[in-house]
Amino acid sequence: MATDEERWVREARQGDRTAFRRLVEVHARPLFALCSRITRDAAMAEDAVQEALLNAYRHLGDFDSRSSFKTWLHRIAVNAALEQIRRQGKFDYVENDDDEDNDFLERYMDETPSPRHHAQGEEIRRNIDRELERMTALERSAFLLRHVEGHSIDDISQTLSLNISACKQAIFRAVRKLRGALQPLR
Repeated sequence: MATDEERWVREARQGDRTAFRRLVEVHARPLFALCSRITRDAAMAEDAVQEALLNAYRHLGDFDSRSSFKTWLHRIAVNAALEQIRRQGKFDYVENDDDEDNDFLERYMDETPSPRHHAQGEEIRRNIDRELERMTALERSAFLLRHVEGHSIDDISQTLSLNISACKQAIFRAVRKLRGALQPLR
């Protein structure tokens, strides 16, 4: 896939619309899922994806291949999703210096539920969804990029236009909030 994608990027940069359409076909669904998780609104997510793809097409010549096309496109999509939130007046940012370790949450994410724990799964999902809804857009975005999309702290800080420390703080605040939501279920 990487070689096909590299070829499609190269061809799209030369003006081949079919090649860009192939890139859209590969990335549209994951972008929508990411934007939906960030905005918590399907219409805003759809607008963000459309905006991201249009911006990617317009700025394809700026893609320098230092990162993967997927990473570059995800950065554009996250920025578009955050812009949708800002336009709606729903963007809030809370500064907090509490740094906490996120091993607790990773244990929950790595476990495969046994039949005994299956009954708790739905309650855990509801608690996580509820807490994600309560987070600031910045915390939710940073958390999703790190723990769902698997991006590095450096990539996330660039994507969200934060310094490394503020990026880590946003992730740790999100993890702490999720930890609090999951604590009663232990």
